[in-house]
Amino acid sequence: MKTVTLGVASRDAVTKRFLAAMNGKAQGAFITFDSPELLFQTLTQLRWNIIQAITGAGPLSIREISRRVDRDVKAVHRDVHALLSVGVLERNADGAIEFPYDAVHVDFMLKAA
Repeated sequence: MKTVTLGVASRDAVTKRFLAAMNGKAQGAFITFDSPELLFQTLTQLRWNIIQAITGAGPLSIREISRRVDRDVKAVHRDVHALLSVGVLERNADGAIEFPYDAVHVDFMLKAA
């Protein structure tokens, strides 16, 4: 199973993970946001529905994604492009949209100020 971890991390933490990967230490797949606010702003409920509908499904057209989430094509198009712009979704050489993972793990911690 190919799992991606979505989370919140500082630039220092991302740099450390990158350097460890460059030194041959497996890091897994990560999509990282700078803050919880940015994560929640980007991953709205409707966008989570898209991710859930296409997880493990392979490449799909926006029209097929719209059918799977039972939403208007134009609205899904807007949400898909928002997810493409931050690297959550990918577009293949044929133009199809893909979330190339079978599972999602969300990881972040909130601490007392």
